[in-house]
Amino acid sequence: MKTDTKRYWVLDGVRGIALIQMVIFHFLYDVFIVYGYDRSWYGQWYITLWQQEICWTFILVAGLAWHFSRNNWKRGALLNVCGFAVTVVTGIAVPSETVWFGILNFMGCAVWMMIPLDRLLCRLNPYAGAAASFGLFWLTRPVGNGYLGLGTYQMIRIPEGLYQLKFLTCLGFPFDGFTSGDYFPIFPWFFLFCTGYFLWGIIKRKGWDSALTIHIPAAEAVGRRSLLIYLAHQPVSMAILYLILG
Repeated sequence: MKTDTKRYWVLDGVRGIALIQMVIFHFLYDVFIVYGYDRSWYGQWYITLWQQEICWTFILVAGLAWHFSRNNWKRGALLNVCGFAVTVVTGIAVPSETVWFGILNFMGCAVWMMIPLDRLLCRLNPYAGAAASFGLFWLTRPVGNGYLGLGTYQMIRIPEGLYQLKFLTCLGFPFDGFTSGDYFPIFPWFFLFCTGYFLWGIIKRKGWDSALTIHIPAAEAVGRRSLLIYLAHQPVSMAILYLILG
Protein backbone atom coordinates (compact mmCIF):
# COMPACT_ATOMS: atom_id res chain seq x y z
CA MET A 1 0.00 0.00 0.00
CA LYS A 2 3.00 2.30 -0.26
CA THR A 3 2.31 5.44 -2.26
CA ASP A 4 4.16 8.14 -4.15
CA THR A 5 5.71 11.14 -2.44
CA LYS A 6 2.94 13.53 -3.51
CA ARG A 7 1.86 15.95 -0.78
CA TYR A 8 -1.77 15.56 0.19
CA TRP A 9 -2.51 19.02 1.51
CA VAL A 10 -6.08 18.26 2.61
CA LEU A 11 -4.71 15.97 5.33
CA ASP A 12 -2.56 18.82 6.67
CA GLY A 13 -5.62 21.07 6.54
CA VAL A 14 -7.88 18.62 8.39
CA ARG A 15 -5.16 18.01 10.97
CA GLY A 16 -4.75 21.77 11.35
CA ILE A 17 -8.48 22.33 11.92
CA ALA A 18 -8.48 19.59 14.57
CA LEU A 19 -5.41 21.11 16.21
CA ILE A 20 -6.98 24.56 16.40
CA GLN A 21 -10.02 22.99 18.07
CA MET A 22 -7.77 21.11 20.47
CA VAL A 23 -5.94 24.29 21.53
CA ILE A 24 -9.27 25.99 22.25
CA PHE A 25 -10.57 22.90 24.07
CA HIS A 26 -7.52 22.63 26.31
CA PHE A 27 -7.60 26.35 27.07
CA LEU A 28 -11.21 26.03 28.23
CA TYR A 29 -10.31 22.87 30.16
CA ASP A 30 -7.62 24.79 32.02
CA VAL A 31 -10.08 27.58 32.86
CA PHE A 32 -12.97 25.39 33.99
CA ILE A 33 -11.22 22.34 35.43
CA VAL A 34 -7.64 23.20 36.40
CA TYR A 35 -8.63 26.64 37.75
CA GLY A 36 -11.98 25.30 38.94
CA TYR A 37 -14.33 27.88 37.44
CA ASP A 38 -16.94 25.27 36.48
CA ARG A 39 -16.02 21.63 37.05
CA SER A 40 -19.30 20.47 35.55
CA TRP A 41 -18.17 21.79 32.14
CA TYR A 42 -16.23 18.63 31.29
CA GLY A 43 -19.23 16.40 31.98
CA GLN A 44 -21.58 18.04 29.47
CA TRP A 45 -22.58 15.75 26.59
CA TYR A 46 -21.74 18.32 23.91
CA ILE A 47 -18.26 18.83 25.38
CA THR A 48 -17.69 15.06 25.31
CA LEU A 49 -18.90 14.97 21.69
CA TRP A 50 -16.55 17.82 20.78
CA GLN A 51 -13.62 16.13 22.49
CA GLN A 52 -14.30 12.85 20.69
CA GLU A 53 -14.57 14.59 17.32
CA ILE A 54 -11.12 16.10 17.83
CA CYS A 55 -9.59 12.78 18.94
CA TRP A 56 -11.18 10.76 16.15
CA THR A 57 -9.98 13.23 13.54
CA PHE A 58 -6.38 13.10 14.74
CA ILE A 59 -6.27 9.32 14.92
CA LEU A 60 -8.02 8.65 11.60
CA VAL A 61 -5.75 11.10 9.80
CA ALA A 62 -2.70 9.58 11.50
CA GLY A 63 -3.68 6.10 10.33
CA LEU A 64 -4.24 7.32 6.79
CA ALA A 65 -1.02 9.33 6.77
CA TRP A 66 0.99 6.30 7.95
CA HIS A 67 1.39 5.39 4.29
CA PHE A 68 3.27 8.60 3.52
CA SER A 69 6.02 8.61 6.15
CA ARG A 70 9.55 8.10 4.85
CA ASN A 71 10.64 6.39 8.08
CA ASN A 72 7.94 5.17 10.45
CA TRP A 73 10.48 3.77 12.93
CA LYS A 74 11.95 7.24 13.33
CA ARG A 75 8.54 8.90 13.41
CA GLY A 76 7.30 6.51 16.09
CA ALA A 77 10.42 7.12 18.18
CA LEU A 78 9.99 10.90 17.95
CA LEU A 79 6.35 10.70 19.02
CA ASN A 80 7.18 8.45 21.98
CA VAL A 81 10.07 10.64 23.16
CA CYS A 82 7.81 13.69 23.00
CA GLY A 83 5.10 11.75 24.84
CA PHE A 84 7.49 10.87 27.66
CA ALA A 85 8.58 14.51 27.82
CA VAL A 86 4.92 15.53 28.28
CA THR A 87 4.66 13.04 31.15
CA VAL A 88 7.71 14.47 32.87
CA VAL A 89 6.70 18.12 32.41
CA THR A 90 3.09 17.63 33.53
CA GLY A 91 4.24 15.53 36.48
CA ILE A 92 6.44 18.39 37.66
CA ALA A 93 4.24 21.36 36.75
CA VAL A 94 0.74 20.02 37.48
CA PRO A 95 0.98 16.69 39.35
CA SER A 96 -2.81 16.29 39.52
CA GLU A 97 -2.94 16.40 35.71
CA THR A 98 0.06 14.19 34.97
CA VAL A 99 -0.27 12.59 31.53
CA TRP A 100 0.32 8.84 31.48
CA PHE A 101 0.27 7.27 28.02
CA GLY A 102 -1.35 10.22 26.31
CA ILE A 103 -2.06 10.78 22.64
CA LEU A 104 1.61 11.11 21.62
CA ASN A 105 2.68 7.82 23.21
CA PHE A 106 -0.33 6.12 21.66
CA MET A 107 0.49 7.54 18.23
CA GLY A 108 4.13 6.51 18.53
CA CYS A 109 3.23 2.94 19.50
CA ALA A 110 0.51 2.71 16.83
CA VAL A 111 2.98 3.79 14.15
CA TRP A 112 5.43 1.10 15.29
CA MET A 113 2.77 -1.60 15.55
CA MET A 114 1.61 -0.95 12.00
CA ILE A 115 5.08 -1.59 10.53
CA PRO A 116 4.95 -5.41 10.87
CA LEU A 117 1.16 -5.51 10.46
CA ASP A 118 1.34 -3.67 7.14
CA ARG A 119 2.61 -6.81 5.38
CA LEU A 120 -0.62 -8.58 6.30
CA LEU A 121 -3.14 -5.74 6.26
CA CYS A 122 -2.09 -4.41 2.86
CA ARG A 123 -3.39 -7.65 1.31
CA LEU A 124 -6.89 -7.24 2.71
CA ASN A 125 -9.81 -5.68 0.92
CA PRO A 126 -9.81 -2.10 2.26
CA TYR A 127 -13.61 -2.01 2.58
CA ALA A 128 -13.63 -5.18 4.68
CA GLY A 129 -10.59 -3.99 6.62
CA ALA A 130 -12.15 -0.61 7.44
CA ALA A 131 -15.45 -2.21 8.47
CA ALA A 132 -13.75 -4.83 10.66
CA SER A 133 -11.45 -2.26 12.28
CA PHE A 134 -14.29 0.14 13.02
CA GLY A 135 -16.39 -2.70 14.42
CA LEU A 136 -13.54 -3.80 16.70
CA PHE A 137 -13.09 -0.21 17.80
CA TRP A 138 -16.68 -0.08 19.05
CA LEU A 139 -16.48 -3.57 20.53
CA THR A 140 -13.40 -2.65 22.59
CA ARG A 141 -14.56 0.83 23.61
CA PRO A 142 -15.71 -0.40 27.06
CA VAL A 143 -12.48 -2.32 27.78
CA GLY A 144 -11.58 0.21 30.46
CA ASN A 145 -14.83 -0.69 32.23
CA GLY A 146 -14.04 -4.38 32.32
CA TYR A 147 -15.88 -5.83 29.35
CA LEU A 148 -16.23 -6.08 25.58
CA GLY A 149 -19.53 -5.04 24.08
CA LEU A 150 -21.56 -2.30 22.50
CA GLY A 151 -22.32 0.63 24.74
CA THR A 152 -23.62 -0.68 28.03
CA TYR A 153 -24.36 -4.12 26.58
CA GLN A 154 -21.77 -6.55 27.94
CA MET A 155 -20.79 -9.37 25.62
CA ILE A 156 -17.62 -10.65 27.28
CA ARG A 157 -16.31 -9.90 30.78
CA ILE A 158 -12.55 -9.31 30.91
CA PRO A 159 -10.64 -11.12 33.72
CA GLU A 160 -10.15 -8.74 36.64
CA GLY A 161 -6.55 -9.89 37.04
CA LEU A 162 -5.56 -7.95 33.94
CA TYR A 163 -6.47 -4.71 35.71
CA GLN A 164 -4.17 -5.51 38.60
CA LEU A 165 -1.07 -5.54 36.40
CA LYS A 166 -0.01 -1.91 36.16
CA PHE A 167 2.14 -2.41 33.05
CA LEU A 168 -1.03 -3.36 31.13
CA THR A 169 -2.53 0.08 31.68
CA CYS A 170 -1.09 1.21 28.34
CA LEU A 171 -3.06 -1.56 26.62
CA GLY A 172 -6.37 -0.36 28.06
CA PHE A 173 -6.58 -2.17 31.41
CA PRO A 174 -6.22 0.66 33.98
CA PHE A 175 -5.54 -0.39 37.55
CA ASP A 176 -7.76 0.75 40.41
CA GLY A 177 -7.10 4.41 41.24
CA PHE A 178 -5.38 5.19 37.93
CA THR A 179 -5.73 8.79 36.75
CA SER A 180 -4.24 10.65 33.83
CA GLY A 181 -4.62 14.11 32.33
CA ASP A 182 -4.72 12.47 28.89
CA TYR A 183 -5.11 8.73 28.31
CA PHE A 184 -5.20 6.91 24.97
CA PRO A 185 -4.54 3.20 25.49
CA ILE A 186 -3.81 0.82 22.62
CA PHE A 187 -7.30 -0.66 22.89
CA PRO A 188 -9.67 0.58 21.60
CA TRP A 189 -7.82 3.38 19.83
CA PHE A 190 -5.50 1.25 17.68
CA PHE A 191 -8.53 -0.08 15.83
CA LEU A 192 -9.55 3.48 14.92
CA PHE A 193 -5.98 4.04 13.71
CA CYS A 194 -6.38 0.89 11.56
CA THR A 195 -9.64 2.28 10.19
CA GLY A 196 -7.72 5.33 8.98
CA TYR A 197 -5.07 3.03 7.51
CA PHE A 198 -7.70 1.25 5.38
CA LEU A 199 -9.37 4.50 4.37
CA TRP A 200 -6.38 5.21 2.15
CA GLY A 201 -7.02 1.99 0.20
CA ILE A 202 -10.66 3.01 -0.29
CA ILE A 203 -9.67 6.49 -1.43
CA LYS A 204 -7.22 5.02 -3.96
CA ARG A 205 -9.78 2.55 -5.32
CA LYS A 206 -12.34 5.31 -5.74
CA GLY A 207 -9.80 7.59 -7.40
CA TRP A 208 -10.40 10.30 -4.83
CA ASP A 209 -6.72 10.84 -4.02
CA SER A 210 -6.45 13.80 -6.42
CA ALA A 211 -8.99 15.67 -4.26
CA LEU A 212 -6.55 15.44 -1.35
CA THR A 213 -4.11 17.76 -3.12
CA ILE A 214 -6.43 20.75 -2.67
CA HIS A 215 -4.94 23.51 -0.51
CA ILE A 216 -6.47 24.80 2.73
CA PRO A 217 -3.76 27.46 3.31
CA ALA A 218 -4.15 28.65 6.92
CA ALA A 219 -5.22 25.28 8.32
CA GLU A 220 -2.56 23.29 6.47
CA ALA A 221 0.15 25.63 7.77
CA VAL A 222 -0.98 24.75 11.29
CA GLY A 223 -1.29 21.05 10.44
CA ARG A 224 2.27 20.82 9.12
CA ARG A 225 3.55 22.04 12.50
CA SER A 226 1.15 19.97 14.59
CA LEU A 227 3.73 18.32 16.85
CA LEU A 228 5.49 21.58 17.71
CA ILE A 229 2.19 23.36 18.37
CA TYR A 230 0.92 20.44 20.46
CA LEU A 231 4.02 20.53 22.67
CA ALA A 232 3.90 24.30 23.07
CA HIS A 233 0.21 25.06 23.45
CA GLN A 234 -0.34 23.89 27.03
CA PRO A 235 2.64 25.73 28.57
CA VAL A 236 1.56 28.86 26.69
CA SER A 237 -2.05 28.41 27.80
CA MET A 238 -1.07 27.94 31.44
CA ALA A 239 1.27 30.94 31.31
CA ILE A 240 -1.49 33.16 29.89
CA LEU A 241 -3.99 32.00 32.49
CA TYR A 242 -1.48 32.46 35.30
CA LEU A 243 -0.96 36.07 34.24
CA ILE A 244 -4.71 36.70 33.90
CA LEU A 245 -6.16 34.64 36.73
CA GLY A 246 -3.17 34.35 39.05
